[in-house]
This record gives sequence, C-alpha cells and structure tokens, in this order.
Amino acid sequence: MKVFVTGGTGAVGSHAVPALVRAGHSVTALARTPEKAATLRAQGATPVTVSLFDRAGLAKEFTGHDAVVNLATAQPSITQFLRASAWRETTRIRTKGSATVVDAALDAGVGRLVQESVAMLYPDRGDRWIDESVPVDPYPIARGNLAAEASARRFTEAGGGGVVLRFGLFYGPGARHSEQMLGLARHHVCTAIGPPGSYTPLIHMADAGAAVAHALDVPAGTYNVVDDEPLTTRDSAAALETAAGARAWLRVPGKAALLFGNRVASLTRSLRVSNARFRDATAWAPRYPSAREGWAATASALRG
Repeated sequence: MKVFVTGGTGAVGSHAVPALVRAGHSVTALARTPEKAATLRAQGATPVTVSLFDRAGLAKEFTGHDAVVNLATAQPSITQFLRASAWRETTRIRTKGSATVVDAALDAGVGRLVQESVAMLYPDRGDRWIDESVPVDPYPIARGNLAAEASARRFTEAGGGGVVLRFGLFYGPGARHSEQMLGLARHHVCTAIGPPGSYTPLIHMADAGAAVAHALDVPAGTYNVVDDEPLTTRDSAAALETAAGARAWLRVPGKAALLFGNRVASLTRSLRVSNARFRDATAWAPRYPSAREGWAATASALRG
C-alpha cells in the first residue's frame, strides 16, 4: 500500500515508519526540518513538507495514497504534565489538526485512516478487565483525543475505513518520560503514580509501531493496543527497579498524585485494559508482554 504518515518523526512515528517499510509499504511522511527529512529518508520513507492545518495542501499530498496514518501530537514532557497550558498545542493538533487530516483524506479519495488515541480514556474499573465496549469518561484532559476519535468516526461515516488505536502509556527508547524515569530509578528514586494496587495500561514503543502496520488490515473501529499483562503500580515500580539495577529508597508521588485531580486522572485511575480485540483481528502480538520484559529491554537499549 501507499501510506502517508503524519507525526512520522515523533515518539511512536519513529517506530511506525520503519515497521511500515519493513512490511513492504511505500511510505510518505511529514517532515518539518531538514534533519527530520534526512531521518525519514534513512528509514526508507519519502519526506514532504506541508502544514497539518492546510487542508488543500494535505489533500494534494494525500492524493494517490491508499491510507493515511495520523500520529501527530505534541505531548508535554513529564516535567510539564501538570500545567494546563502545556496541553494546548496537543489539544489543537488532536482537534483541529485531526479534523483537517480527515477532510483532506476525504477530498483526496483515501480509503483508510488510522488515528492515534489513548487507552486512558476509560473510567476507573478497579481490577475488572476493560475492553472497547466500556464507555469512555469525557474528563477535561481527554477532550483532544475524543475529538480525534470523532473525526475518525466521521471518516468512516463518509464511506472510508476509520481505525482508532487506543495506545497504552508509551515507554521504551524514544519515550522521553521513560528515559527520565530510568535515570531517576538508578538514583534510587522510583516514579510510581497512584495507588499501589491500581493498573496502568502500558505499551512499549516498538510494539506500538508494529501495531500501526497491522492496523492497515483491520475492519473499521476502535482497538486497544496495550501490553498483554497490565501491571499494578506496585508491580510496575518493581519492574522499573529491577531494570535500573537499584532498589528504590523513595517512591514518588504515589497516592499523593490523587491530590492533583483531573490533571493526572489519566495516570491515577485503575485501568486493566485488554488488547484481545486487536490481537484477534491481526497477527500482532507484543514483543514485550508486560513491563517486566519491556523495562529490562529499555534499560539494556539505553545502556547500549
């Protein structure tokens, strides 16, 4: 297939573009700088420069492509996470940007759209499993992702095949916050957000990139892309300590994170999310079934 990728040099895009190329697809991707264009060429993709908010320009570049994969985002760093202003560009990209991408794809006659979203949209369900039938919780910070998902559904309603991938929290090489967390863990400070028994859906960057390539073949709809085995906050912290090779003297912020309310709701609620629907629909399976294997691989890669 001929596939156009937005956000191809971002965290998940830097893994998705090589995965698409390895799968035999012809890939075109947005590049905002000469350096990023050079990276895409080295990965086997063709870089182009156009604004994510330019409907006519995007439609021109999309023409002749079979699918558009929208991975564009501007996720704030872990140090900026609590500032409402840090989310403005991400919300703009997920609302106006995603709508423009859908409009341009429809104008260009593209048949398939893959839209990035997050699994942290679900309500707290304790230790109960969560699949795609569970209604989402429209809390404030979720507004951008819900708008992006609505745009993907609009693409399907207009006759295309819109696929939404609800990724777990990214970790692994290329995810800045996970590199920061490993660095802290090596100094005996472990980042453990929320109650120790709550579940956090995770997905290694390499597994997320591979899932994007598999998403080109699934029926239109919404799919969770997470580890096979979600770990509790306690077990995730233990896996991080083991990978770092240092026992934590301090775990922060722990339950105190609950004091920040909706600003960290995506990280403090208990979400035992299942990937069964996506696994049943594709040949995809995560290389790292849980954070135990994923954190160990991440630490090894970063040391290398």
